[in-house]
Amino acid sequence: MNRTIFSALTCLLLLFSAGNSFADGKKVSKLSPQDSLMKAKIGEFVMVRLTTDVAQLSENDRRMIPLLIEVAKIMDDLYWKQVITERKKFLDSIRDPFIRRFADINYGPWERLNNNEPFVKGFGPKPAGVNFYPKDMTKAEFDKWMNKDKTSPYTVIKRKTDKTLSAVWYHDLYKTELTRAATMLNQAANYALDSGLRKYLNLRATALLTDKYYDSDMAWMDMKNNTLDFVVGPIENYEDALFGCKTAYEAALLVKDKEWSKKLAKYAQFLPELQQQLPVSDPYKSEKPGTDSDLNAYDIIYVSGHSNAGSKTIAINLPNDEKVQMAKGSRRLQLKNAMRAKFDNILVPISKILIDSSQKQYIKFDAFFSNVMFHEVAHGLGIKNTINGKGTVRDALKEKYAAFEEAKADILGLYMVVKLIEKGEIKEATREDCYVTFMAGLIRSVRFGAASAHGKANMMCFNYFAEKGAFERSATGVYKVNFDKIGKAMNDWCAQVLTYEGNGDYQGASAYLETNGVIHTALQKDLDHLKNAKIPVDIVYSQGMSFLGLRK
Repeated sequence: MNRTIFSALTCLLLLFSAGNSFADGKKVSKLSPQDSLMKAKIGEFVMVRLTTDVAQLSENDRRMIPLLIEVAKIMDDLYWKQVITERKKFLDSIRDPFIRRFADINYGPWERLNNNEPFVKGFGPKPAGVNFYPKDMTKAEFDKWMNKDKTSPYTVIKRKTDKTLSAVWYHDLYKTELTRAATMLNQAANYALDSGLRKYLNLRATALLTDKYYDSDMAWMDMKNNTLDFVVGPIENYEDALFGCKTAYEAALLVKDKEWSKKLAKYAQFLPELQQQLPVSDPYKSEKPGTDSDLNAYDIIYVSGHSNAGSKTIAINLPNDEKVQMAKGSRRLQLKNAMRAKFDNILVPISKILIDSSQKQYIKFDAFFSNVMFHEVAHGLGIKNTINGKGTVRDALKEKYAAFEEAKADILGLYMVVKLIEKGEIKEATREDCYVTFMAGLIRSVRFGAASAHGKANMMCFNYFAEKGAFERSATGVYKVNFDKIGKAMNDWCAQVLTYEGNGDYQGASAYLETNGVIHTALQKDLDHLKNAKIPVDIVYSQGMSFLGLRK
């Protein structure tokens, strides 16, 4: 596990607990102010061990896992290169062990959950385009440049010796690493007993070497009976804050919880009906979601790259390709062990401090699970193409798309949960449970900051709810949901977000985000209260073969 990001951090934290000690074992009598700050920042994360019930794994599953973990580590290496440079080269340049550990958590010198503020000497603001584009390239230059591959999710823009721009495909730029990864994927496929998983892994290996992911995405959608699942490749575009075009490498190794998955399977049948009931005019819900969508619960057992940077994901909704979504829908993977870790270690402590005593009874894991689950379902609802010929919503909203898509998923997810409760299909939670747990969840996610699309989305929702009286805040900073008003506020916010997306209204969306995607003074005071109370901001993982109780 010498390359596993948080194993060293685990050791460091254990040393801290025994007395302020560095990794070389030397006693530190007194920390400098900067070291004290870094130690406190490291302490804002809760260490969570990634494991699962290995008894359910077949012998062939166990043979696949070390190969897939090695592929995940390659994705991790590539992500470091996309963001800043080689991991070892960067970390070795930092002498202070506290700063080095914190940089390891953040995949670079910028604090991801604090608006990407730089914390390593010598580094300024994080470049919006990181290493996807030349640092001296302007938006005007990019817009003027005529090249059909420039907006591909799988090209890096380089500057040639004659100062002109060129688009280099990922599979060419990272050929050595991707060839190794593809070889191991094919080796893992040889062990796969499930034919769907075997087909997907082989096709994904080919995709890594060609940057053509459609066939492997379609194969991934067709998998139904596999115990192991593996999300891998350049997938999300959040790291590209310049144009929202380029995707970053990541991986997530998952084990299906078959009992929980059976409970969730019934909800997919309601998607067409829920689409038609969305609280917006017909043009904004005219598309039909794919009916091959499924919902399943998993334990995540290894994560790397983009998935491991910043706030840790607790659910997955893929593929992102609109053509695949229109043909087959999408798969929603609920990461139950990650959800439980965040609920127990973060959401419950937040609610004890900031939720009114009369409503703390409504903070429940089943409500949290439902809200998160239908957040992912909601990504597949609404429309993928604008209603006025501006192309896809993703292309029309450009770098603002991620924030509004997350805002859509947040509020439509809550809307769908409430509808299914009213229909009697969800019996484990009440509307009150889901409303109050959603409110606490907003506060939890707002702490991710403006550098996160999820953080921006939650800020917009929080401020909209505040304006519409969906909740009340006492003078002492305690929140109470107004059950008489939150339903209408929910519906109206659904309609507003869907309208921005359907119109492809880049200017309007940009202006709204600029004004409302911010943390105002009262909320910031409450967030500071959570920080002073040492409520964790997020989780970090101890992961690898040893934590699973398996040997290579």
